Amino acid sequence: MTRTDPSFPALHGRPDRGWLNDPNGLAYVDGTYHVFFQYNPDSPTHAAIKWGHISSTDLTHWRQEPIALVDRPGELDQYGCWTGCVTDDRGVPTAVYSAVADSSGRSEVLLARSDRTLQRWHQGTESVMGMPEDSAVTDVRDPFLFEFQGHRYAIQGAGHKEGQPQILLYRCDDLTRWTPLGALLTSDDPVAAKFAPANIWECPNLVPLDDRWVLVTSLWLWIDGQHRLDGVRYLLGDLESHGDGLRFVPSTGGVLDAGPTFYAPQLLVQSGRTLLWGWSWEDGRTPEQVAAAGWAGVLTYPRELFLVDDTVASRPAPELEGLRREQLPVDQSFAERSFEVVSSGPASVVLLTAEGEQLVAALPRGGRVFVDGSLVEAFPTGGLPATSRTYPDTTSFWQVRADIGGDVTVWRLGTD
Repeated sequence: MTRTDPSFPALHGRPDRGWLNDPNGLAYVDGTYHVFFQYNPDSPTHAAIKWGHISSTDLTHWRQEPIALVDRPGELDQYGCWTGCVTDDRGVPTAVYSAVADSSGRSEVLLARSDRTLQRWHQGTESVMGMPEDSAVTDVRDPFLFEFQGHRYAIQGAGHKEGQPQILLYRCDDLTRWTPLGALLTSDDPVAAKFAPANIWECPNLVPLDDRWVLVTSLWLWIDGQHRLDGVRYLLGDLESHGDGLRFVPSTGGVLDAGPTFYAPQLLVQSGRTLLWGWSWEDGRTPEQVAAAGWAGVLTYPRELFLVDDTVASRPAPELEGLRREQLPVDQSFAERSFEVVSSGPASVVLLTAEGEQLVAALPRGGRVFVDGSLVEAFPTGGLPATSRTYPDTTSFWQVRADIGGDVTVWRLGTD
């Protein structure tokens, strides 16, 4: 049903069925991009999480690969292979991931090795790092690796559901032997407390950007006995040697995406640029509708991070222009599933349904909007990107409206 479901995002590479959340293990190996992700192929629910896998040589045409990592009965990852990263360990692609053994969510770090096709994986059984013995930390997960001054380090997101967040730091020149180095950053830092308030910092990524370092983290909150995912923030600052370890000193921060359905991005530094994929969850569908559809969750198109003064911004990867096909009408309705709007002035995207019309995206001063099924990614000129969801059906039509004062072009997108 998914390929005929007008709300299914056909160009984003996700499998036809099942649950998808966080992007994992972004890698560029021998001319091929590899994107892994949290995946349940059997149900559109978050359970029995594995690592799904797609690959591409051009960021537009995606190939479905075999499932990479699987939850294994009797092993530390029997409850799920959660978020992590992939690194090149002396020529051997190696996944470093959160292994979860039970419903408590407490995690260990496991390794999995592959050949350079990244299609066949051998999952280890021994933890290389467990939970810290610190009552102020109840949750630790999502390892991410980076290099600094000739050494390899790892960070994990951490915190307490009724306490404060922190980023834990480890040295791991030998991936099988991790040395805990305490906290890289805590909410005692006033800049971090101001720009990234949370109980737990999830999915931390730390990368160099121009001559600075940027920490991207997702905000997990505990409110009235319920957890809430509260978007993604960046902290821009400097990485410094500090005793036996490092410290990250942020000078400013901000929101990475202003939309209601953007979370858990992962970054890939490749050929002098930093690429980003994020997860967009379902928003506006009932559990019954999700079950009937048979799929849930999608990854964004790849974006590039860049600095504008002291602000971290993002834009669509230029390769996406390779998806453009023929032009579609402006100010007239059409039923294409996937399209892009490019405007030099005010414009809007509207979904027309039997119940009326819905404003899906607005560009007050121009910009770009990508629509693929139910996924909407807007990049307004001078504003923040915004990821959202809306759900066309078989009777719906789209319309792109141009206001006076700018040129608007609408492209059908496809790989045919």
